[in-house]
Amino acid sequence: MTAAQRQITPADLIPDTEYALQRRERLGAVLQLVRREANVDAARLRQRDVDPRLAQEFVGEPRPLARGSHEGSRRMRSKLPDVGTTIFTVMSALAAEKGAVNLGQGFPDFACDPALVDSVTQAMQAGHNQYPPMPGVPVLRQAIATKIEALYAHQYSAESEITVTAGATQAILTIILAIVHPGDEVIVLEPCYDSYIPNIDMAGGVAVRVPLTPGTFRPDFDKISAAITPKTRAIIVNSPHNPSATVWTREEMLKLQELLAPTNIVLISDEVYEHMVYAPLQHLSASSFPGLAERAFIVSSFGKTFHVTGWKIGYVAAPAAYSAEFRKVHQFNVFTVNTPVQHGLAAFLQDPQPYLQLPAFYGAKRDLFRQGLAQTKFELLPSEGSYFQCVRIDKLGVPEKDLSEADFCKWLTSEIGVAAIPLSAFYADGFDQRVVRFCYAKKDETLKLALGRLARL
Repeated sequence: MTAAQRQITPADLIPDTEYALQRRERLGAVLQLVRREANVDAARLRQRDVDPRLAQEFVGEPRPLARGSHEGSRRMRSKLPDVGTTIFTVMSALAAEKGAVNLGQGFPDFACDPALVDSVTQAMQAGHNQYPPMPGVPVLRQAIATKIEALYAHQYSAESEITVTAGATQAILTIILAIVHPGDEVIVLEPCYDSYIPNIDMAGGVAVRVPLTPGTFRPDFDKISAAITPKTRAIIVNSPHNPSATVWTREEMLKLQELLAPTNIVLISDEVYEHMVYAPLQHLSASSFPGLAERAFIVSSFGKTFHVTGWKIGYVAAPAAYSAEFRKVHQFNVFTVNTPVQHGLAAFLQDPQPYLQLPAFYGAKRDLFRQGLAQTKFELLPSEGSYFQCVRIDKLGVPEKDLSEADFCKWLTSEIGVAAIPLSAFYADGFDQRVVRFCYAKKDETLKLALGRLARL
């Protein structure tokens, strides 16, 4: 609306001073009303057997704040009182402080394919810079559906069964918020990605922790079966697995399908490392098994696949009824995802070679790193998939091997100059089995530098 088109209001005819006084009076009246309503609400809460301190905390009469301080402010009750700074942030900060090689946090230190950057740049220049459709741009959803069908022989509707997300972590939280009601139980196989349990807590659910077999990290179906109750709403499965780098076998997937068949349990299948599985193994998506696909949310990550973790973009594939519930939450906690990146990825996905070649690319890095570690007293555990390598520390020839996993990692970072992550960080109770995790998604020269320092052990 132009100035010429704007209608004159009575306020325009009041002298500035007079208008300011009128505004002040009106604001004062509004403030009094707010205070009165707050006091009424607090009284109502108290009458309903609510802790009066809690009532005051949320609707008590406003109190003035001292300039530059929080004196008099209302207390904040945490929804995650047991959650602090993640170990990944702690170790990355320590690595930076000590000048250590950071093999802790799982992110590449090399660039993505320049063609992908060009594709996103072209999308920006073409004007794809406004809100996309809430579930994702149609061309990208179709490219995702085509990829899944080619790899796993399962057809998803691009229109109603594929949703683009702001990374896999957002996808998992949104799934849980969409399906988990207060009191619902969700089975979590530990060790696990650190967002799972806080996500369940935020939804009011109950995390039922079932350990993978210590040492091998294979699923124990007797324990999983024993954990199922009438309250079980969902189970989260992650293959290739972070942090152990194990990959579920066909027999294990079939056993899971058999176990869930007589139930209404929802499967949340975290498959973000789907393109990093090393011969002779192959990734077995839950979408490949009809009895799992019909009850599964499949989660994947373009950030992991294409070395662009900072772009935070992934997707969820699920049956139409599941996707509809997912989108109800998605539209209010994210709404849409970066438009030019979506268009750029859609164009880039027309050539499948970049993700089909990933096993060879990361397999070479894995072999380089494992060969170097074999010259130390670290005990190598299998690395079947993902870009992680777990090692046992209890046979090292240094006294620090007797430290807790967490303290050992701090010592390794500070004194040896290589950052790792304790496996205990992936257990809610901090279970310590003398194992730490390295990430080999790094340049060869970075890995060689780290190996040179680790050779002292």
